[in-house]
Amino acid sequence: MPDSVENLQIWKESVAFVEAIYTATKAWPKEEMYGLTSQIRRAAVSIPANLAEGVGRGTRRETARFAQIALGSLYETDTLCVIAERLGYIDQDTQRSWREAVSGLCKRISSFISYQKEHHDNR
Repeated sequence: MPDSVENLQIWKESVAFVEAIYTATKAWPKEEMYGLTSQIRRAAVSIPANLAEGVGRGTRRETARFAQIALGSLYETDTLCVIAERLGYIDQDTQRSWREAVSGLCKRISSFISYQKEHHDNR
């Protein structure tokens, strides 16, 4: 993977968030393996994966576009977090921690998108 992607703070934070999701969902009911567990994991993984794909495309326009997709996945993950707490799969402290991570990532990814759009070039 290109060094520039690994140096992005939003990429590092989103990978750490994925790790937290995977760790917590190991304890979820087995009947959710192909339901909520799978869905929240895929949504979370999509965040750093789309950031990496956008950077890998080589243009600021594509980087912004894939960062926007990552942002959508972040919102999806947040909604699934709320559902998980309501179903009793995570406690309120975990939900609060995850939602704080989501909020911070949301702000930073949004700023990243704005920066890419403002500095748009033909590369």
